[in-house]
Amino acid sequence: MRIGIFGGSFDPVHSEHVRLAAAAIESLALDKLFVLPAHTPPHKPGKKLTSDGARLDICRLAFADLPKAEVSDYEIRQGGTSYTYLTCRHFKETYDNAELFFLVGTDMLRDFPTWKNPEGILNDATLAVCARNEADDWLEKESAAFEERFGKKFAVINYNGAPVSSTYIRVLAGAQMPLSPYVNESVEKYIYEKGLYAIPRASEALVLQKPSRAAHSLRVAETAAKRATSLGLDEEKVITAALFHDCAKNIPQESNLLQGFALQKEWGDVPPPVLHQFTGAYVAQQIFQIRDEEILDAIRFHTSGRSNMTTLGALIFLADMVEAARNYEGVDVLRKLYWKETPKTDSRRYLFECLQEALRRTIEYLEEKGEKVYPLTKRAYEFYKNKS
Repeated sequence: MRIGIFGGSFDPVHSEHVRLAAAAIESLALDKLFVLPAHTPPHKPGKKLTSDGARLDICRLAFADLPKAEVSDYEIRQGGTSYTYLTCRHFKETYDNAELFFLVGTDMLRDFPTWKNPEGILNDATLAVCARNEADDWLEKESAAFEERFGKKFAVINYNGAPVSSTYIRVLAGAQMPLSPYVNESVEKYIYEKGLYAIPRASEALVLQKPSRAAHSLRVAETAAKRATSLGLDEEKVITAALFHDCAKNIPQESNLLQGFALQKEWGDVPPPVLHQFTGAYVAQQIFQIRDEEILDAIRFHTSGRSNMTTLGALIFLADMVEAARNYEGVDVLRKLYWKETPKTDSRRYLFECLQEALRRTIEYLEEKGEKVYPLTKRAYEFYKNKS
Protein backbone atom coordinates (compact mmCIF):
# COMPACT_ATOMS: atom_id res chain seq x y z
CA MET A 1 0.00 0.00 0.00
CA ARG A 2 1.29 3.47 -0.90
CA ILE A 3 0.18 6.31 1.36
CA GLY A 4 0.77 10.03 1.04
CA ILE A 5 0.77 12.51 3.94
CA PHE A 6 -0.02 16.14 3.15
CA GLY A 7 0.31 18.50 6.09
CA GLY A 8 -0.10 22.24 6.41
CA SER A 9 -1.92 25.10 8.09
CA PHE A 10 -4.57 25.15 5.33
CA ASP A 11 -5.67 28.59 6.51
CA PRO A 12 -7.43 28.53 4.17
CA VAL A 13 -6.97 25.55 1.87
CA HIS A 14 -6.86 26.69 -1.76
CA SER A 15 -7.06 25.24 -5.26
CA GLU A 16 -3.30 24.76 -5.58
CA HIS A 17 -3.41 22.46 -2.55
CA VAL A 18 -6.05 20.36 -4.29
CA ARG A 19 -4.17 20.29 -7.60
CA LEU A 20 -0.97 19.24 -5.83
CA ALA A 21 -2.85 16.46 -4.02
CA ALA A 22 -4.30 15.18 -7.29
CA ALA A 23 -0.88 15.27 -8.96
CA ALA A 24 0.69 13.43 -6.02
CA ILE A 25 -1.90 10.67 -6.14
CA GLU A 26 -1.19 10.16 -9.83
CA SER A 27 2.60 10.65 -9.83
CA LEU A 28 3.22 8.45 -6.79
CA ALA A 29 0.49 5.91 -7.57
CA LEU A 30 -0.96 6.44 -4.10
CA ASP A 31 -3.69 4.26 -2.72
CA LYS A 32 -4.59 6.92 -0.16
CA LEU A 33 -3.61 10.50 0.65
CA PHE A 34 -4.13 11.85 4.17
CA VAL A 35 -4.60 15.62 4.42
CA LEU A 36 -3.66 16.86 7.91
CA PRO A 37 -4.37 20.41 9.10
CA ALA A 38 -1.76 21.23 11.74
CA HIS A 39 -2.67 22.19 15.28
CA THR A 40 0.37 24.45 15.72
CA PRO A 41 2.86 24.54 12.83
CA PRO A 42 6.45 24.50 14.14
CA HIS A 43 7.60 26.96 11.46
CA LYS A 44 4.93 29.53 12.45
CA PRO A 45 5.37 29.95 16.21
CA GLY A 46 3.03 32.54 17.68
CA LYS A 47 0.78 32.66 14.65
CA LYS A 48 -2.93 32.70 15.47
CA LEU A 49 -4.72 30.26 13.18
CA THR A 50 -8.38 30.06 12.30
CA SER A 51 -10.21 27.55 14.50
CA ASP A 52 -9.35 23.86 14.15
CA GLY A 53 -12.96 23.01 13.33
CA ALA A 54 -13.21 25.58 10.55
CA ARG A 55 -9.97 24.46 8.91
CA LEU A 56 -11.08 20.83 9.04
CA ASP A 57 -14.44 21.78 7.53
CA ILE A 58 -12.98 23.70 4.61
CA CYS A 59 -10.45 20.95 3.91
CA ARG A 60 -13.27 18.41 3.73
CA LEU A 61 -15.14 20.68 1.33
CA ALA A 62 -12.05 21.30 -0.81
CA PHE A 63 -11.02 17.64 -1.14
CA ALA A 64 -14.52 16.18 -1.36
CA ASP A 65 -14.19 15.39 -5.07
CA LEU A 66 -10.78 13.70 -4.76
CA PRO A 67 -11.71 10.03 -4.06
CA LYS A 68 -8.38 8.86 -2.61
CA ALA A 69 -7.96 11.89 -0.36
CA GLU A 70 -9.05 11.75 3.29
CA VAL A 71 -8.91 14.67 5.72
CA SER A 72 -7.46 13.56 9.05
CA ASP A 73 -7.78 15.36 12.38
CA TYR A 74 -4.78 13.46 13.84
CA GLU A 75 -2.51 16.50 14.39
CA ILE A 76 -5.36 18.62 15.70
CA ARG A 77 -6.38 15.90 18.17
CA GLN A 78 -2.79 15.57 19.36
CA GLY A 79 -2.63 19.27 20.22
CA GLY A 80 0.62 21.13 20.83
CA THR A 81 3.23 21.66 18.14
CA SER A 82 2.61 19.49 15.07
CA TYR A 83 6.01 17.93 14.46
CA THR A 84 6.24 16.00 11.21
CA TYR A 85 8.49 13.27 12.60
CA LEU A 86 5.78 12.35 15.15
CA THR A 87 3.09 12.34 12.47
CA CYS A 88 5.14 10.10 10.18
CA ARG A 89 5.90 7.78 13.09
CA HIS A 90 2.17 7.50 13.86
CA PHE A 91 1.23 6.60 10.29
CA LYS A 92 4.14 4.16 10.00
CA GLU A 93 2.98 2.38 13.14
CA THR A 94 -0.65 2.41 11.96
CA TYR A 95 0.19 1.17 8.44
CA ASP A 96 3.34 -0.82 9.15
CA ASN A 97 3.45 -2.49 5.73
CA ALA A 98 2.76 0.69 3.77
CA GLU A 99 5.23 2.84 1.87
CA LEU A 100 4.82 6.41 3.12
CA PHE A 101 5.42 9.63 1.21
CA PHE A 102 5.45 13.05 2.86
CA LEU A 103 4.55 15.89 0.47
CA VAL A 104 6.59 19.11 0.40
CA GLY A 105 7.17 22.00 -1.96
CA THR A 106 10.65 23.05 -3.05
CA ASP A 107 10.58 25.89 -0.52
CA MET A 108 10.04 23.38 2.30
CA LEU A 109 12.64 21.04 0.80
CA ARG A 110 15.32 23.71 1.11
CA ASP A 111 14.30 24.33 4.70
CA PHE A 112 14.05 20.62 5.56
CA PRO A 113 17.48 20.30 7.28
CA THR A 114 16.27 22.80 9.93
CA TRP A 115 13.18 20.72 10.82
CA LYS A 116 13.00 18.85 14.09
CA ASN A 117 14.45 15.34 13.65
CA PRO A 118 14.59 15.24 9.83
CA GLU A 119 16.38 11.89 9.94
CA GLY A 120 13.43 10.46 11.87
CA ILE A 121 11.08 11.63 9.16
CA LEU A 122 13.21 9.96 6.49
CA ASN A 123 13.34 6.72 8.49
CA ASP A 124 9.58 6.43 8.18
CA ALA A 125 8.75 8.20 4.92
CA THR A 126 10.13 9.33 1.59
CA LEU A 127 9.92 13.04 0.83
CA ALA A 128 7.83 13.71 -2.27
CA VAL A 129 8.69 17.08 -3.76
CA CYS A 130 6.57 19.41 -5.87
CA ALA A 131 8.23 22.30 -7.68
CA ARG A 132 6.83 25.71 -6.82
CA ASN A 133 7.38 28.12 -9.70
CA GLU A 134 10.91 26.77 -10.23
CA ALA A 135 13.38 27.05 -13.09
CA ASP A 136 13.88 23.95 -15.25
CA ASP A 137 17.21 22.99 -13.65
CA TRP A 138 16.01 22.87 -10.04
CA LEU A 139 15.83 19.06 -9.80
CA GLU A 140 19.47 18.24 -10.47
CA LYS A 141 20.75 20.84 -8.03
CA GLU A 142 18.33 20.01 -5.20
CA SER A 143 18.71 16.22 -5.63
CA ALA A 144 22.48 16.44 -5.30
CA ALA A 145 22.30 18.65 -2.21
CA PHE A 146 19.68 16.44 -0.54
CA GLU A 147 21.53 13.18 -1.22
CA GLU A 148 24.80 14.64 0.05
CA ARG A 149 23.12 15.82 3.27
CA PHE A 150 20.93 12.80 4.05
CA GLY A 151 22.26 9.95 1.89
CA LYS A 152 18.78 9.42 0.44
CA LYS A 153 16.79 10.41 -2.60
CA PHE A 154 13.43 12.14 -2.72
CA ALA A 155 10.51 11.35 -5.01
CA VAL A 156 9.22 13.93 -7.47
CA ILE A 157 5.61 14.93 -8.01
CA ASN A 158 4.99 15.80 -11.63
CA TYR A 159 3.52 19.23 -10.99
CA ASN A 160 4.91 22.78 -10.94
CA GLY A 161 2.70 24.66 -8.51
CA ALA A 162 1.62 28.26 -9.00
CA PRO A 163 2.61 30.75 -6.27
CA VAL A 164 -0.82 31.08 -4.61
CA SER A 165 -0.72 32.63 -1.14
CA SER A 166 -3.12 31.75 1.67
CA THR A 167 -2.18 35.14 3.15
CA TYR A 168 -3.54 36.92 0.09
CA ILE A 169 -6.74 34.89 0.26
CA ARG A 170 -7.19 35.99 3.88
CA VAL A 171 -6.69 39.59 2.75
CA LEU A 172 -9.30 39.19 0.01
CA ALA A 173 -11.73 37.58 2.44
CA GLY A 174 -11.11 40.40 4.91
CA ALA A 175 -12.13 42.85 2.20
CA GLN A 176 -15.11 40.73 1.12
CA MET A 177 -13.65 40.31 -2.37
CA PRO A 178 -14.35 37.32 -4.68
CA LEU A 179 -12.25 34.28 -3.81
CA SER A 180 -13.22 32.15 -6.82
CA PRO A 181 -9.82 32.39 -8.56
CA TYR A 182 -8.25 30.64 -5.56
CA VAL A 183 -10.80 28.42 -3.79
CA ASN A 184 -13.77 26.38 -4.92
CA GLU A 185 -17.34 27.59 -4.55
CA SER A 186 -18.15 25.55 -1.45
CA VAL A 187 -15.06 26.82 0.40
CA GLU A 188 -15.82 30.44 -0.56
CA LYS A 189 -19.42 30.06 0.62
CA TYR A 190 -18.30 28.57 3.94
CA ILE A 191 -15.75 31.35 4.53
CA TYR A 192 -18.32 34.08 3.99
CA GLU A 193 -21.17 32.38 5.82
CA LYS A 194 -18.96 31.86 8.88
CA GLY A 195 -17.37 35.31 8.65
CA LEU A 196 -13.85 33.90 8.56
CA TYR A 197 -11.12 36.53 8.17
CA ALA A 198 -13.70 39.37 8.01
CA ILE A 199 -12.45 42.94 8.55
CA PRO A 200 -15.50 45.08 9.43
CA ARG A 201 -16.25 47.76 6.82
CA ALA A 202 -13.01 47.20 4.88
CA SER A 203 -15.00 46.66 1.67
CA GLU A 204 -16.63 50.08 2.14
CA ALA A 205 -13.24 51.72 2.58
CA LEU A 206 -11.98 50.15 -0.65
CA VAL A 207 -15.03 51.38 -2.56
CA LEU A 208 -13.94 54.95 -1.75
CA GLN A 209 -10.71 54.34 -3.64
CA LYS A 210 -10.10 54.19 -7.37
CA PRO A 211 -9.74 50.58 -8.56
CA SER A 212 -5.98 50.92 -8.99
CA ARG A 213 -5.65 52.38 -5.50
CA ALA A 214 -7.83 49.65 -3.98
CA ALA A 215 -5.64 47.02 -5.68
CA HIS A 216 -2.61 48.74 -4.15
CA SER A 217 -4.20 48.57 -0.70
CA LEU A 218 -4.74 44.82 -1.11
CA ARG A 219 -1.09 44.35 -2.06
CA VAL A 220 0.05 46.43 0.90
CA ALA A 221 -2.09 44.26 3.18
CA GLU A 222 -0.54 41.06 1.83
CA THR A 223 3.00 42.48 2.03
CA ALA A 224 2.49 43.59 5.62
CA ALA A 225 0.64 40.46 6.73
CA LYS A 226 3.49 38.22 5.59
CA ARG A 227 5.76 39.94 8.12
CA ALA A 228 3.23 40.17 10.96
CA THR A 229 4.00 36.94 12.83
CA SER A 230 7.79 37.40 12.77
CA LEU A 231 7.28 40.83 14.35
CA GLY A 232 4.88 39.59 17.00
CA LEU A 233 1.95 41.51 15.51
CA ASP A 234 -1.64 40.38 15.20
CA GLU A 235 -2.34 39.68 11.53
CA GLU A 236 -5.91 40.93 11.61
CA LYS A 237 -4.74 44.25 13.04
CA VAL A 238 -2.05 44.53 10.38
CA ILE A 239 -4.49 43.80 7.55
CA THR A 240 -6.97 46.31 8.97
CA ALA A 241 -4.38 49.10 9.03
CA ALA A 242 -3.28 48.26 5.48
CA LEU A 243 -6.77 48.06 3.96
CA PHE A 244 -7.73 51.42 5.47
CA HIS A 245 -4.42 53.25 5.03
CA ASP A 246 -5.45 54.99 1.79
CA CYS A 247 -9.17 55.22 2.49
CA ALA A 248 -9.16 59.01 1.95
CA LYS A 249 -6.70 59.10 -0.95
CA ASN A 250 -9.41 59.79 -3.53
CA ILE A 251 -11.85 61.77 -1.38
CA PRO A 252 -12.17 65.46 -2.43
CA GLN A 253 -11.47 67.98 0.33
CA GLU A 254 -15.00 69.36 0.00
CA SER A 255 -16.59 65.93 0.63
CA ASN A 256 -19.09 65.60 3.46
CA LEU A 257 -16.96 62.71 4.73
CA LEU A 258 -14.35 65.27 5.80
CA GLN A 259 -16.69 67.65 7.58
CA GLY A 260 -15.10 68.44 10.92
CA PHE A 261 -11.57 67.50 9.82
CA ALA A 262 -8.89 69.99 10.82
CA LEU A 263 -5.12 69.89 10.55
CA GLN A 264 -3.32 69.83 13.88
CA LYS A 265 -0.81 72.57 14.65
CA GLU A 266 1.97 70.07 15.36
CA TRP A 267 1.67 68.69 11.82
CA GLY A 268 2.93 71.99 10.41
CA ASP A 269 2.66 72.90 6.73
CA VAL A 270 1.46 69.62 5.18
CA PRO A 271 2.47 68.98 1.53
CA PRO A 272 -0.44 67.87 -0.72
CA PRO A 273 0.96 64.32 -1.29
CA VAL A 274 1.03 63.79 2.49
CA LEU A 275 -2.40 65.17 3.39
CA HIS A 276 -4.30 61.93 2.75
CA GLN A 277 -2.60 60.20 5.67
CA PHE A 278 -4.25 62.65 8.08
CA THR A 279 -7.64 62.65 6.35
CA GLY A 280 -7.41 58.86 6.13
CA ALA A 281 -7.03 58.50 9.90
CA TYR A 282 -9.95 60.89 10.35
CA VAL A 283 -12.23 58.94 7.98
CA ALA A 284 -11.17 55.61 9.49
CA GLN A 285 -12.08 56.85 12.96
CA GLN A 286 -15.14 59.01 12.30
CA ILE A 287 -16.78 57.20 9.38
CA PHE A 288 -15.66 53.58 9.82
CA GLN A 289 -15.55 53.62 13.63
CA ILE A 290 -12.01 52.30 14.03
CA ARG A 291 -11.08 52.90 17.63
CA ASP A 292 -7.71 51.18 17.92
CA GLU A 293 -5.26 54.05 18.32
CA GLU A 294 -2.32 51.97 17.10
CA ILE A 295 -4.13 51.32 13.80
CA LEU A 296 -5.11 54.98 13.49
CA ASP A 297 -1.53 56.05 14.20
CA ALA A 298 -0.23 53.72 11.49
CA ILE A 299 -2.66 55.27 8.98
CA ARG A 300 -1.91 58.81 10.19
CA PHE A 301 1.82 58.63 9.46
CA HIS A 302 2.09 56.01 6.70
CA THR A 303 3.43 58.52 4.13
CA SER A 304 5.59 60.87 6.18
CA GLY A 305 6.74 58.60 8.97
CA ARG A 306 7.43 60.09 12.38
CA SER A 307 9.85 59.79 15.27
CA ASN A 308 9.43 56.76 17.52
CA MET A 309 6.95 54.89 15.33
CA THR A 310 5.19 51.78 16.56
CA THR A 311 6.17 48.49 14.97
CA LEU A 312 2.80 48.45 13.20
CA GLY A 313 3.33 51.99 11.93
CA ALA A 314 6.80 51.14 10.58
CA LEU A 315 5.45 47.99 8.94
CA ILE A 316 2.63 49.80 7.10
CA PHE A 317 4.99 52.61 6.04
CA LEU A 318 7.39 50.08 4.51
CA ALA A 319 4.81 47.73 3.01
CA ASP A 320 3.35 50.78 1.25
CA MET A 321 6.77 51.47 -0.27
CA VAL A 322 7.77 47.94 -1.30
CA GLU A 323 4.55 46.17 -2.35
CA ALA A 324 5.00 44.15 -5.53
CA ALA A 325 3.78 46.75 -8.03
CA ARG A 326 5.99 49.58 -6.79
CA ASN A 327 8.56 50.47 -9.43
CA TYR A 328 11.09 53.20 -8.70
CA GLU A 329 14.85 53.47 -8.52
CA GLY A 330 16.09 51.73 -5.40
CA VAL A 331 12.94 49.77 -4.58
CA ASP A 332 14.80 46.47 -5.00
CA VAL A 333 17.26 47.51 -2.29
CA LEU A 334 14.44 48.28 0.11
CA ARG A 335 12.63 45.04 -0.77
CA LYS A 336 15.76 43.06 -0.01
CA LEU A 337 16.02 44.72 3.40
CA TYR A 338 12.30 44.29 4.06
CA TRP A 339 12.26 40.56 3.29
CA LYS A 340 15.64 39.78 4.86
CA GLU A 341 15.46 36.55 6.82
CA THR A 342 16.58 37.13 10.38
CA PRO A 343 16.25 35.39 13.73
CA LYS A 344 12.88 36.26 15.23
CA THR A 345 14.59 38.10 18.06
CA ASP A 346 16.16 40.47 15.50
CA SER A 347 13.11 40.99 13.26
CA ARG A 348 12.04 44.27 14.79
CA ARG A 349 15.58 45.71 14.72
CA TYR A 350 15.99 44.90 11.04
CA LEU A 351 12.55 46.37 10.27
CA PHE A 352 13.60 49.69 11.78
CA GLU A 353 16.93 49.59 9.95
CA CYS A 354 14.91 49.22 6.76
CA LEU A 355 12.72 52.14 7.88
CA GLN A 356 15.78 54.34 8.42
CA GLU A 357 17.05 53.55 4.93
CA ALA A 358 13.61 54.21 3.40
CA LEU A 359 13.42 57.60 5.11
CA ARG A 360 16.94 58.47 3.95
CA ARG A 361 16.12 57.59 0.36
CA THR A 362 12.85 59.53 0.48
CA ILE A 363 14.63 62.67 1.66
CA GLU A 364 17.39 62.23 -0.90
CA TYR A 365 14.83 61.81 -3.71
CA LEU A 366 12.87 64.95 -2.73
CA GLU A 367 16.02 67.03 -2.38
CA GLU A 368 17.30 65.92 -5.78
CA LYS A 369 13.99 67.05 -7.29
CA GLY A 370 14.25 70.38 -5.51
CA GLU A 371 11.11 69.71 -3.50
CA LYS A 372 10.54 70.62 0.11
CA VAL A 373 11.02 67.81 2.60
CA TYR A 374 8.23 67.56 5.15
CA PRO A 375 9.68 68.29 8.62
CA LEU A 376 8.07 65.18 10.16
CA THR A 377 10.02 63.05 7.70
CA LYS A 378 13.27 64.86 8.46
CA ARG A 379 12.77 64.48 12.19
CA ALA A 380 11.92 60.81 11.79
CA TYR A 381 15.12 60.15 9.87
CA GLU A 382 17.25 62.02 12.41
CA PHE A 383 15.57 60.10 15.23
CA TYR A 384 16.42 56.69 13.76
CA LYS A 385 19.86 57.71 12.57
CA ASN A 386 20.75 58.81 16.10
CA LYS A 387 19.47 55.52 17.53
CA SER A 388 21.52 53.34 15.17
